[in-house]
Amino acid sequence: IERLLQALALQMGSEVSYSELAQTIGADPVTVERYLGLLERSFVVFRLRSFSRNIRNELKKSRKVYFYDNGIRNALLSDFTPFELRTDKGALWENFLVSERMKHLQYRGMSCNTYFWRTHQQQEIDYLEEAGGKLEAFEFKWKAKGRIRAPKNFSEAYEQSTFHFISKENYLDFIG
Repeated sequence: IERLLQALALQMGSEVSYSELAQTIGADPVTVERYLGLLERSFVVFRLRSFSRNIRNELKKSRKVYFYDNGIRNALLSDFTPFELRTDKGALWENFLVSERMKHLQYRGMSCNTYFWRTHQQQEIDYLEEAGGKLEAFEFKWKAKGRIRAPKNFSEAYEQSTFHFISKENYLDFIG
């Protein structure tokens, strides 16, 4: 389990493959999935599935794994470098926002389906919520550069959705 957690820590915020993880830790994919279930029930990690409405270019079976606590992730990697000096700021920022949003939803008893979105052409949206027939998309950036828009493929396929850009200037509204 410790080797699995270390492998997940290195891939935080990226898509994970059970087969690749199994090969990395010397186990089989079924064992990896069982371990992930145990780690989820223990509130160490949680999974996000990819969002797809069967559009040909969207990823359908992908998943990402996040840690409920960035400190656990950092401890697994023995990396306590100050945030300003980190090379993994983006991954830490995304993990922080997604995990705090999940906690916010749970604390308030708000029910929604949560996903990420990506196409085979590598267009991506970090986080989606679907509730009451509405789809909200969220893109996370530590450093804002210009105006951020939803990918064209997403906007065209999901015209009724809303898109939000979350940065260090407005994240408190997002995490409640």
